[in-house]
Amino acid sequence: MAKDLFGNEIIEDVLLRDKFIEPPFSILDTRGGNWQARKRRWSMLGMKSEEGRKEELTYIGAASKFDYYRVKEGKRETTDEQSTSIFDPALTELMYHWFCPAGGIILDPFAGGSVRGIVANYLGFHYMGIDLREEQIESNKEQGLKILPNNCPEWLCGDSDKLLNNFERQFDFIFSCPPYYNLEVYSDLPDELSNMSYEAFKVKYESIILKCVKLLKRGSFACFVVGEIRDKSGYYLDFVSDTKKAFINSGAKLYNDCILLNVVGSASMRAAKVFESGKKVTKIHQNVLIFKKA
Repeated sequence: MAKDLFGNEIIEDVLLRDKFIEPPFSILDTRGGNWQARKRRWSMLGMKSEEGRKEELTYIGAASKFDYYRVKEGKRETTDEQSTSIFDPALTELMYHWFCPAGGIILDPFAGGSVRGIVANYLGFHYMGIDLREEQIESNKEQGLKILPNNCPEWLCGDSDKLLNNFERQFDFIFSCPPYYNLEVYSDLPDELSNMSYEAFKVKYESIILKCVKLLKRGSFACFVVGEIRDKSGYYLDFVSDTKKAFINSGAKLYNDCILLNVVGSASMRAAKVFESGKKVTKIHQNVLIFKKA
């Protein structure tokens, strides 16, 4: 529970949590006791979002800490710490509660693991996710049927850029965590975004966003969880800004820009080495971008 400088409980935060799950501030602090308790409750469902993917991917995503692989002489060079990213179910619950109407239909064009789908249908929403890899889709469906046998989320296997051309239904909310360019390499499939040059990645990424926004109901929201990406020379590509531009050009204006502050974890052990070797600060946050279709 939050306290002031004198150790007194801050009642306002308690009231905000009663109404909104978390205070609707621009900083979303995953380190707090309420956030961590919600994550533990969700984990008890038995979701295994890492299944269906390679055992070790090089970027650790929204669930905990951050790391990057390096690109050296045009080749990927992994860092000392490897893991498969798991999307944060507590963040998922919060975004659905804040921005999707009760019983709403959710579109996820970069479905990845099972978390966003299972949390959606568990809470009474209707989720439809798309992923390129058949093994990921089959793993998601297996988990969905086990946890929600009578209300399994809908997952489609294919390229969102192609499948979305044939959709007629409209959606109440778009929620996704897109590939961070080549920070995680998911497959060798020709349509895999993580295998493209950044310019080719942007073209396809913008096309998918445009098609998603066309299917979004007017007045409804879209949320992408994104983070910055470095090029092989160590400079940021400004992926966050490119995401904002893609949505704005598609007809959805930027409505909220939140910072997802993650548990520091092993970042404290790596920060000194990373900064001393290249003057790079260690990232412990992501951007949660919320757009609204006028």
